[in-house]
Amino acid sequence: MLDHLGNLERTHSCGELRAEHIGNNVLLMGWVAKRRDFGELTFVDLRDRAGITQVVFNSEDASEAHAKAKDLRGEYVIAVKGDVVARDANTRNPKIATGDVEVRARELFVLNDARTPPFQLDASGDALASEDLRLKFRYLDLRRSQLQANLHLRHRVTNEIRRYMTAQGFTEIETPILIKSTPEGARDYIVPSRIQPGKFFALPQSPQLFKQLCMIGGLDKYFQIAHCFRDEDLRADRQPEFTQLDVEMSFARLEDIYRLIEGLFASVFKLINVDLPVPFPRFTFAEVMNRFGSDKPDLRIQGLELKEIDVPGLAEGEQAKGIVVSGGAKLSRKTLDELQEFAKRYGAKFLAWIKLGDEISSSLLKALGAETVAKIADTAGAEKGDAVLIVSGKPKVVAASLGALRNEVAKRENLIPSDVYAPLWVTDFPMFEFHEEDGRYYSMHHPFTSPVDEDLQLLERAVEGGETNLLGQIRTKAYDPVINGVEMASGSIRIHRRDVQRLVFKALGMTTEEARERFGFFLDALEYGTPPHGGIAPGIDRLMMVLAGTDNMRDVIAFPKTASAADLMIDAPGGVDPKQLDELHLRIVED
Repeated sequence: MLDHLGNLERTHSCGELRAEHIGNNVLLMGWVAKRRDFGELTFVDLRDRAGITQVVFNSEDASEAHAKAKDLRGEYVIAVKGDVVARDANTRNPKIATGDVEVRARELFVLNDARTPPFQLDASGDALASEDLRLKFRYLDLRRSQLQANLHLRHRVTNEIRRYMTAQGFTEIETPILIKSTPEGARDYIVPSRIQPGKFFALPQSPQLFKQLCMIGGLDKYFQIAHCFRDEDLRADRQPEFTQLDVEMSFARLEDIYRLIEGLFASVFKLINVDLPVPFPRFTFAEVMNRFGSDKPDLRIQGLELKEIDVPGLAEGEQAKGIVVSGGAKLSRKTLDELQEFAKRYGAKFLAWIKLGDEISSSLLKALGAETVAKIADTAGAEKGDAVLIVSGKPKVVAASLGALRNEVAKRENLIPSDVYAPLWVTDFPMFEFHEEDGRYYSMHHPFTSPVDEDLQLLERAVEGGETNLLGQIRTKAYDPVINGVEMASGSIRIHRRDVQRLVFKALGMTTEEARERFGFFLDALEYGTPPHGGIAPGIDRLMMVLAGTDNMRDVIAFPKTASAADLMIDAPGGVDPKQLDELHLRIVED
């Protein structure tokens, strides 16, 4: 028989009681985390979001409550009235905040029972149930203390962001969720219109144009904690719907953005008692790609920088680079084979190696000879006891495979300190990147990013003069902050002149009509006195990953999707009633 809540009012949380509460009469409410029956005594660990308190049911003090406690099971919801008492010295529990006290129960109210959960809620690490099972029962998974701690921290982070941005003179402004599809880059999520048959809204990939319109509207300093959507393949650090801090400011110089965001991150990291080093070091895109093979390098890793390798027989347009692994001569053949397969995932045809043990051993000895191999190792700066890992091929493949290999080796060799936070800015990104698959240029960031002033003439020559080979040389006023190998945000000074914006659209292969169809309202707005402006969009989810110390974004989102963009709990996406399709003038075409 279940009890009613009635006028019961809890006096304390389950993580609140301390020695100073001894002698108090309290009423606690929560879930039964564990029950231990010792005949005349029954112990219950009572849990709520604040922690755990041990409750003791004694047959002599409260026979009725003790009898009811015998029937309690895990995850029953109960209320307990009782007195706070000190634990015996030999039963104190230093692992929990309430470990010096316990509650001697006088009354027990069973507010609800519960089925046996499909997995152990107090498990952690390797003992956790499969992620799919936990996502299907996410409402149970959310009872785990680690997930709750992550979400409480997220609340504190968004509060701190709002406090900081408001103190800097920014205004929080909401922008639309139902917008026009302007496909460029990732795919849009499309929403059919019932009122206007055959036409569609799109869910925003970001509020990019609207925040720029806020600058044209004279709002000067805008921010928003914005929900965004991208229909793309997922990774551990991607979700189809995600949250970002969207920022835009008028008359902004690069230094203004750097100071603003460094101050923001420093303020947020104080929430986990970390003093982030400010100002952040700055590296150009060309420099990080040359040294680290990545535009989001992990500066906690000391060494393992990419070195130019002079390997005979390279084809035109190819290069060879390597990384020196200190003490790597001890790497086994099995480990080298595993690293070979790892590098191949990033396009490398093979991974060559040199080990400088008592004698030189190398996968290149037969092809190049001992003298050339020794010269390569010396040029790379390797010493006795080291290993050199080498990849050759097109520069893009060499960078991608060695950049990833650098991180993988550092993880395997325990070269990444867990208590260090190493931020940096990556600047001067290329404006365009060439995709060989379809033989055209795309924006590296987005088509509203301003070129650096001295490269504007290259853009004019490339578009108006037909010198399209110059497109790959144009740099932008773009900047990405990176912390511990995670891209925390992407930002840029924007194009505020209509003539420059037209050149960029043309460089991307858009006709005047296509540009007008997609962005006519924005091109018109640029004609009405647009101030120079710039902005940035830190990803809240990625920021939370770093703050919470997890490499899985699903650990910091209350109700995430799977890697296949599915919600296993509510079984979405799902079908819709045929009547709804009729109202939307849609029909499903079978393959």
